[in-house]
Amino acid sequence: MAGGWRKWVPGLLLGASSLLVTAQTQDEIGWRGDHEAPSAVAPGAPADLSTAPRVGVDRPKPTFPLFERNRRIWSLKPFQELVDAAPEGSVLIPPPGLYAGPVVVKKRLAIDGRGQVSIDAGDKGTVFSLEADDAVVRGLHLTGSGSSHDTDDSCLDVRAHRALIEDNRIDNCLFGIDLKQSNRSIVRNNTVRSKPYDLGLRGDGLRLWYSNDNLIEGNTVADSRDMVAWYSHRNVYRRNVGLRSRYSIHFMFANDNIVANNEFRDNAVGIYFMYTQGGGARDNLITHANGPAGMAFGFKEASDHFIENNEIVYCAIGIGSDLSPFQPGTTIRFRNNRLAYNGIAVQLTSELGGNVFADNLFEGNLTDIHQAGRGQGGKNQWSGNFFDAYQGFDRDGDGYGDTPHEDYAYADRIWMEMPPARFFKTSPVMELLDFLERLAPFSSPELQARDLRPRHAKPQRKAG
Repeated sequence: MAGGWRKWVPGLLLGASSLLVTAQTQDEIGWRGDHEAPSAVAPGAPADLSTAPRVGVDRPKPTFPLFERNRRIWSLKPFQELVDAAPEGSVLIPPPGLYAGPVVVKKRLAIDGRGQVSIDAGDKGTVFSLEADDAVVRGLHLTGSGSSHDTDDSCLDVRAHRALIEDNRIDNCLFGIDLKQSNRSIVRNNTVRSKPYDLGLRGDGLRLWYSNDNLIEGNTVADSRDMVAWYSHRNVYRRNVGLRSRYSIHFMFANDNIVANNEFRDNAVGIYFMYTQGGGARDNLITHANGPAGMAFGFKEASDHFIENNEIVYCAIGIGSDLSPFQPGTTIRFRNNRLAYNGIAVQLTSELGGNVFADNLFEGNLTDIHQAGRGQGGKNQWSGNFFDAYQGFDRDGDGYGDTPHEDYAYADRIWMEMPPARFFKTSPVMELLDFLERLAPFSSPELQARDLRPRHAKPQRKAG
């Protein structure tokens, strides 16, 4: 994937401040992800709004005089002066050092701090706003935003198309990188941390709002609130790391997004699809999503997703689904995932059916499957999964059990039907009740799932 702008002409040295400005041709950075440009749509299909003019929807950002900002920036040179002096379409390589924000870029520029430039807004407002299409922000350290949720104080606002945001370090900011109505942009190899507030008071580390066809790649978001995508379609999230936040990625009314090869650790929730359709997740590691709401994958009225080849380990709930799939005739397909050492590997809290589980590996979970409702275990499809709790044989040696694997709820029905009783889930008294129920049932157990062709031998999985 090509990086940077191309076809340079000799640079110009402007002024005593060693401001290096290099002009470039009209080549735009363009979309350089894995997607092809959208093709023509058939008559009657929804309109393509990707080229529609942007509509300003932001609440006006307040302005703060210097004396209201933290005194640590009072003596710093304003970075805005360098931006104003740079010609349209040029590359700005500022001298290394500390600069004062805020910064607003309204013309096409490539700004490259080469990892040696810091911009500090003095704990007021937004640090950097990018409002020009086809611009580049690279190698900057952005810090010191305000703390107002009302005005979405952030380190970097992106309000333009085809931006390239890469190799930046962002910290001490309420919101990190905030894309609104920004299409075909690339956000790559940035590190983001919020302010050191309680979890619910932090801002989102990376937010997309009405932003389509973007590539989010190689970023590390830690100690933030969420990575979130609202009304944003066909985005690709790959090779990102999320740590100690609330939602690793939260999709709301966002369709056809792909999440691949990411690592999410110690977040409350891994990947949540809410009111979404299409797209899915593959080759991700989600671990230690614990706590009262801990969940690796969540679905709320979501439809037509794929979940493939993910490692789901040490989570309170591995897969949690509510009224999903929601659209009639759609499915959610779980294939070749490893669910290991979770409290509940799969929790389906509705009776719609339409979930397809094939070739998954269940091992070491306290509970493999929790299907809400009564006698509804047969509405979902189970085939070729490995359960370490399977008690059958493989006499013909084909690798599959001779009898179906059937998962029944015995004494577990107590905590399934009365959630507060989950506190006692693995207590000695509950284990004794469960043993007695299995030994001599005094009520009919409830079927949770039936796999007609379970694997008998544990399948080998490739690392990574």
